Amino acid sequence: MTEKPDIKSMELSELQLQINELSEKSYRAKQLYEWMHKKMARDYGEMTNLPKTFIEKCRERFSYTALQIVKVQESKIDGTKKFLFALSDGNLVESVWMRYKHGNSVCISSQVGCKMGCAFCASTLDGWERNLLPSEMLDQIYAITLFTGERVSNVVVMGTGEPLDNYENLLRFITLLTDENGLHISQRNVTVSTCGLVPRMYRLADERLQITLALSLHAATDEKRKKLMPVAQRYSLDELMEACAYYFEKTGRRITFEYSLISGVNDTKEDAKELTALLKPLNCHVNLIPVNPIKERNFAQSDKTAVEAFKNMLEKNGINGTIRREMGRDIDGACGQLRKSHMDKQS
Repeated sequence: MTEKPDIKSMELSELQLQINELSEKSYRAKQLYEWMHKKMARDYGEMTNLPKTFIEKCRERFSYTALQIVKVQESKIDGTKKFLFALSDGNLVESVWMRYKHGNSVCISSQVGCKMGCAFCASTLDGWERNLLPSEMLDQIYAITLFTGERVSNVVVMGTGEPLDNYENLLRFITLLTDENGLHISQRNVTVSTCGLVPRMYRLADERLQITLALSLHAATDEKRKKLMPVAQRYSLDELMEACAYYFEKTGRRITFEYSLISGVNDTKEDAKELTALLKPLNCHVNLIPVNPIKERNFAQSDKTAVEAFKNMLEKNGINGTIRREMGRDIDGACGQLRKSHMDKQS
């Protein structure tokens, strides 16, 4: 049996072609699209201004993605909400909703599990299952918007998975998310993270999108990075920095570097000096992240003094840095933690 086409992953022009094939009036496509992407309908049954016969045709022909909420945890510290969603095949993904002064931000997953194997991350512990469809990425945002009753203004693709390893679906997701007929979130309010898949970074630069690219760096030498991130065996820091410079040249968007501070591993004065030397030629910003300890690894978080000293050293050398505010620490806030703990309980 062939799988039905996924209607929520279609761009409006594709949907129009599909509706024409059903011998329906072409304006039905726009109505359908708005129900899915503006009104965030959970099912065809909610689409009250569409004829029943048309709805039945759609049910027969297309699959309709609507994630089911399995669990919601809310931080007593800052109101951050962590969501665990079930996909139609029973797989689980997680997302985080955070409230900031500048608006609400949602961090979504792009894959079920992750292949990248970074040493300090819970997402990778159970391996990789599959890529998420554009609709499954979008529906994390839609389901959260409906649950909270509040508009999402910023989207970060930095949850479970390596977004650039799901490249085509990621691009389509960005197109749908930023489309004026849908949520119409500005590309400038979308951040995509990568652990450094160099060829895909070049491809993304050539798309000339206005999104922010966030590179998970976490070490300033190849030797140290290889111990933390298997991807560093494939691409050297020199290659990575060239790709970052190319991205800036093509898009005019400065790169954000994510740097998780691990006590005694990458948080010394020497590390700060090496990081300064590495990033000096680039127009960039550094996000310093006190690492989220996970029980499967023996990494400890750098203390506040070390974090402040590291930041001061970067800034003294003209490199912009911020210490990321810890959100949802009391609710398994880091990538993969909620999914992992839920799966462990089930097994």
